[in-house]
Amino acid sequence: MSDPQPRVAPQTIGRSVSIDQAAELLGVSRRTVYNRIRDGRLTTIRTLGGSQRVLVDSLSGTNAMAHRPLMSEFGGRQ
Repeated sequence: MSDPQPRVAPQTIGRSVSIDQAAELLGVSRRTVYNRIRDGRLTTIRTLGGSQRVLVDSLSGTNAMAHRPLMSEFGGRQ
């Protein structure tokens, strides 16, 4: 009887994650991920099919999480 393969969460496979996965990991919206890519705070690669993927190394950097606005900055709750 062979041992079953352990299940690995998709975001831990490989060295990049999808835009949706990056947003979930950072606790931000997809739009914020795209803004951070544009600002150079997240690094991406393009797949052969043209999809954009965020490099995991750029998620763990201090630049990725440098500014997470509080609701109070927008007049909302803290």
